[in-house]
Amino acid sequence: MNADPGFDAVVDLLGMMACGELLAFERLAHDAALAPSIEDKAELARMAVAEFNHFTLLREHLVKLGADPTAAMAPFVDPLAEFHQRTAASNWLEGLVKAYVGDGLAADFYREIGEILDPATSDLVQEVLADTGHSRFAVEHVRAAIEADPRVAGPLALWGRRLMGEALTQAQRVAGERDALVSLLVGGVDRPGIDFNELGAMLGRLTSAHSDRMAALGLDA
Repeated sequence: MNADPGFDAVVDLLGMMACGELLAFERLAHDAALAPSIEDKAELARMAVAEFNHFTLLREHLVKLGADPTAAMAPFVDPLAEFHQRTAASNWLEGLVKAYVGDGLAADFYREIGEILDPATSDLVQEVLADTGHSRFAVEHVRAAIEADPRVAGPLALWGRRLMGEALTQAQRVAGERDALVSLLVGGVDRPGIDFNELGAMLGRLTSAHSDRMAALGLDA
């Protein structure tokens, strides 16, 4: 077993991302059933395929590193599955907001770490986080729905705030269990321990980005 805490942190990050991409594939495939038209179903199916391709890239990179992809994903299955269970969309619009806001929040978090990784892993993280078109799709459809019926905005704004709260709850759970990953993010493998100033700054950036996404949807954060 590799005793390098930096290696453990990278494996944790890629394992968490791989698990997230696989669950995103499942969610998008499921949400396609809620889509109101064949065109919308096809678009969600295309996005689901893109998420699975991202999962494949992450799994292959873990193998190249000498890590077991299944073992790397295992610690994150329960927290991510619980997040999706607690935020299961009940309709088409909730599914779009969840994909845009929830996936965007996760992407922001991964980018925070990606900036301090080795070039090869950092490039992979950026490739996996590339927008598959879901952002534009979600914004256009949610805004159109609000324009058609302004009454949907209030419930969707509450839904967006709930998504943020649930995401932070599961992030705290992961942080409490994965020391190497947390040290990489807010301490650094050469500086073990949490830098609380940096942690606060990071949470501020994540919150600000969440507010920007809600505004793009035409919703209050």
